[in-house]
Amino acid sequence: MSTLSAEELLKRKTLGIGTETITNQQSTDFPGHWPGETHEWDLDYFKQTFNVQFHSHKPNDTQFSLTSLDTAIANAFRRILLAEIPTLAIEDVFVYQNTSVIQDEVLAHRLGLIPLCGSRDGLRWMKWYSKPTDEDPGSGTPSDYNTVVLRLEVECTWQDGGLQRAVQGETDPDKLYINHNVYARDLIFKPTGRQSELFAFARGLEIKSTNPDILIVKMRPGQSINLSMHAVKGIGQDHAKFSPVATASYRLMPTIDITQPIVGADAKKFARCFPRGVIRLDTVTPEDVAKNPELEGQEGEVKAVVADAMSDTVSRECLRHPEFKDKVKLGRIRDHFIFRIESTGQWESDELFLESVKLLKVKCQRIKRGLDEMMK
Repeated sequence: MSTLSAEELLKRKTLGIGTETITNQQSTDFPGHWPGETHEWDLDYFKQTFNVQFHSHKPNDTQFSLTSLDTAIANAFRRILLAEIPTLAIEDVFVYQNTSVIQDEVLAHRLGLIPLCGSRDGLRWMKWYSKPTDEDPGSGTPSDYNTVVLRLEVECTWQDGGLQRAVQGETDPDKLYINHNVYARDLIFKPTGRQSELFAFARGLEIKSTNPDILIVKMRPGQSINLSMHAVKGIGQDHAKFSPVATASYRLMPTIDITQPIVGADAKKFARCFPRGVIRLDTVTPEDVAKNPELEGQEGEVKAVVADAMSDTVSRECLRHPEFKDKVKLGRIRDHFIFRIESTGQWESDELFLESVKLLKVKCQRIKRGLDEMMK
């Protein structure tokens, strides 16, 4: 492996950000590029350098860093998060009555996009539902292990049997009508077979909307909806409604190197070129002057200091001002990925990342078996 200093290694893997260009974007840590350096992939070296660091965590929003990782692997995690982790979503809607103003097909589409949650063990236990085909007469049969049944039966009526209509000038629908807004909380789970055990109401594991306040439709007296829904297991690759994330993205770690002191009014202007908190304004001290003669005579002035480079959006705003162009260098670290996962609520965001790791491992094992078969 390479015996270069940490400073030289960091320089090699830092992309340079110019006013209109990007430099050093090609990776060079592969065998044969640098004379006298092997750069062969080594598992022990990877274990020593790879690191995962969580920056913030909420059940539906997590941000963490993966360092010393190849771009292809980081992007594989992102794509798996978006398209290959299974969830439950409404697939078929059977409308018995719909006298609301919303059309049947639009109503079915809205219902399909409502994210559902329940027991994770129950979700793993469920099998894939196969659409009916002419080739397989037994296909397309709903059962407790591949289909979840939900019901929606709501009718809008007047308050107090219509007496409120006599209140002159009343316009508040909450005071005039009952069930005028139909929400996701109105979806009723109807368990069948083993679902009563795996998705038990008593333990709060039943199938329900992740957000009960999602508005489905508005109605007025005389309008009603009566329908049944079949929810099945699927992945985002089939349809976006099965994707467990609102978004899963990553960006490279920004770097900001101040090569010459920026003090006084320029320091305040420089700080305004970045998002709040990225640049801090410190006071020039005698110790600073002793370390850097360029600060001679500027004691007591404010100077610009990098406080939180990770929060920078790399807008390059500072490079558009001629007074800063030769005093700062912007860059991004090629193998430092800042991930952000926003879950729709079916899985917690950190669980989603672990699921993506498991799925990538399965893919690697499948490729290994295929290669072994080819070598026989």
